[in-house]
Amino acid sequence: MMIEYILLGTFVILVGHYLFFLFSILMGLRNLKPTQPNQNPKELVSIIIPFRNESENIISNFKSIIGQNFPKEKYEVIYVDDSSTDNSFKILNEFPKPKNIKVLSLPKDYSPNAHKKRAIRYGIENSAGEIIITTDADCVYAENWLSSMLSNIDDETGFISGPVEFLDDDGMFSKLQKLEFAGLVIVGAGLIGIGKPTICNAANIAYRKKTYEEVNGFYDQMDLSSGDDELLMQKIAKDTKYKVKFSLLTESIVKTTASKNINEFYHQRKRWASKGLFYKNIRLIITLILIYLFYLGLVIQPFLILFITSSFAYTFGLSLVIKLVLEYLILFKGKNILFPKLSLKPFIFAEFLQVPYIIIAGFSGMFGNLEWKERKIKR
Repeated sequence: MMIEYILLGTFVILVGHYLFFLFSILMGLRNLKPTQPNQNPKELVSIIIPFRNESENIISNFKSIIGQNFPKEKYEVIYVDDSSTDNSFKILNEFPKPKNIKVLSLPKDYSPNAHKKRAIRYGIENSAGEIIITTDADCVYAENWLSSMLSNIDDETGFISGPVEFLDDDGMFSKLQKLEFAGLVIVGAGLIGIGKPTICNAANIAYRKKTYEEVNGFYDQMDLSSGDDELLMQKIAKDTKYKVKFSLLTESIVKTTASKNINEFYHQRKRWASKGLFYKNIRLIITLILIYLFYLGLVIQPFLILFITSSFAYTFGLSLVIKLVLEYLILFKGKNILFPKLSLKPFIFAEFLQVPYIIIAGFSGMFGNLEWKERKIKR
């Protein structure tokens, strides 16, 4: 009997915490204000694009980046080849390029364990700009993407998180990924809105080089395979006087391809989950653990109802209602302010698939080895 009460009390605490978390996201989204476009900054801008095995995407990305409606003399683009095993480097190197675009290749002995992060760091070390923007080689952009992102820069801002959206190929798997990924972006925006920047995506971020240097860049993370986005943003928010912003301008959206299959999706989410091990904020780590336990509880409680007592039906039902209602409201709010064409039709299906994938990917991301671009990554 005592164990029943302890478990019921635990589930009540977990659902209460998750309710508070989701309500905070909603409040954060309401706090975000549409950016009033500023004049483009006077400083030179360096766009860093690391790539590995992107032969299928590299030219589309290149054409999109040179089509920016922005003065060519005000920005440079630095592609950095991260030991590609295909002909990405050759394709890009042989393609006619404007003077403001250069292609570099990483030295093999340059921070070999840091992978993508070492490519970005190498690009920054070889950059001339005072403002850094990082993106990925499988992305495409609206012609006003660069000016939209930079319109968020002011004297008080040190880091900008930009929106990223999956391209839709009309398949159900693609639609589910698009909805789920939009949810992650919207949650990241909401957390910035309440002053707790936590998650962002390296496919679309900008920061001042002096701010990057002030927090020693990736110096304390070069033995990690990830962290070029979230960990840097968290350091800038915690250790500098600068603000972190989220860009609400729809033209600042970067579009990229969704995972092609379940295996690719699983390894991607597993890599993303692994970052939580290296957050410096203990409260944030506790929050993530409690959210993970909430999801675990959604799987455990039906068995407790069947084999122990029907009392667990109350906490299970409450958990489902709070999850479904508030997560729908968050997606609906995000659709209105950022992703107007986002379809919410797969919502219920996505909600139930989300539970086992978060449990599995979260666990394996914390304790298993990782894979990325034909590269085995050990902890």
